[in-house]
Amino acid sequence: MWSIYLLVILAVVAGIVAYAGFYFYGVAIKRAPKEFLGKTPDLKVDPPVAGASWGEGAEWVARQNFREVELVSEDGLKLRGYYLASERAAGRTVIIAHGYSGKAKDMGATAKNYYDNLGYNVLLPDARGHGKSEGDYIGFGWPERRDYLQWIGFVLKETGPEAQIVLHGVSMGGATVLMTAGEELPPQVKSIVADCGYTSVKAQLSYQLWRMYHLPSFPFVQSASLVTRMKAGYYFGEASALKQVRKARVPILFIHGDADKFVPFAMMDELYSACKSPKEKLVVHGAGHGLAYDTDKKEYVRTVGEFVERYIHSCSEEIKY
Repeated sequence: MWSIYLLVILAVVAGIVAYAGFYFYGVAIKRAPKEFLGKTPDLKVDPPVAGASWGEGAEWVARQNFREVELVSEDGLKLRGYYLASERAAGRTVIIAHGYSGKAKDMGATAKNYYDNLGYNVLLPDARGHGKSEGDYIGFGWPERRDYLQWIGFVLKETGPEAQIVLHGVSMGGATVLMTAGEELPPQVKSIVADCGYTSVKAQLSYQLWRMYHLPSFPFVQSASLVTRMKAGYYFGEASALKQVRKARVPILFIHGDADKFVPFAMMDELYSACKSPKEKLVVHGAGHGLAYDTDKKEYVRTVGEFVERYIHSCSEEIKY
C-alpha cells in the first residue's frame, strides 16, 4: 500500500516539475511580451538616471539613414540588421548587441558614441526572436554567437579584408559578445566590450528564479533546460560566457554597475578572472542594470573609446570624447 502511495506522490511531483519546466520556458525563453520585466524590483531605479540614454538614442536613430540588411542563420532563420556607413570609418565597424526582450534600434546611444565620437560604421542586428528577426525563442546569446560570426562575415564583405571590427553588447548582448569571443574569430575582430553580461544562462536563470519566485534552482532550472533543448536546441548548461571567455584571444573590456541587482555585480569579477586575453574593467559606482552609460556618461565614453582604439590601427583622425 505504501509503495502505491509513494508511486503516486512521485508521479505528482514529476508532473509538477514537468509543468514547471514548460511554464518557465514560456515565461523566459519563448518569444512573447515579457511583462514581468516591468514588475521586477531589480530593474526599478530612480530618475533622473533611469532611461536617459533611451531618449538620446531614439532621437539619434530617427535622424539617421540606416540601410536594412538581412542574412540567413545556419538553422534557416532570416535575421535583420541595420547598417550605417561613416565616411570617417576607414574600415572600422562596431557590431552592437542589444538586451533581453529588446531590439536593435534600442542601442542608439551606444551607436551614437561609435558613429559620432569615434567615426565607426555601425551595424545593429536584431537578435533571433527579437525585433524583425525570425525565431520563436530567445537564445540568451548561445545560438546568437553563431549568428554573430555571420554578421562579422557580412561586415568583411561590406568593407573588405582591411576591416577592423569591435563587438559591443549590453546585458544579454554583453553575454552574446562574450560567448562569441570563445569562437574562432577572424583577425579583423580587434576587441570586445561587454557591459553587464552574465556568466551563464544557468546561473542567471537560477538567480532570477530565487529572486522572483523564491524557488531553488533544482529541479526547476533543469526541467526548463530540458524543455529548451527540445524546443530551442540548447541546454542552459552549455550556454556559458564564463567557459567562452576562457578560450578568448581578443581583448575584452568588462563594464558593470556595482548597484546592478538584475545581473549580479559579482558576475563581472568571475568573468574578468576567467579571461586570459588582454582585458580591462570599468566599475561604475551606483549604476543599476544597464545604466552604466547613464550614470557616468563621460567616463563610459572615455574608457570605451580609449580601449577600442588601443587595438585599432590608427586612421590619423582626432577622436571626440
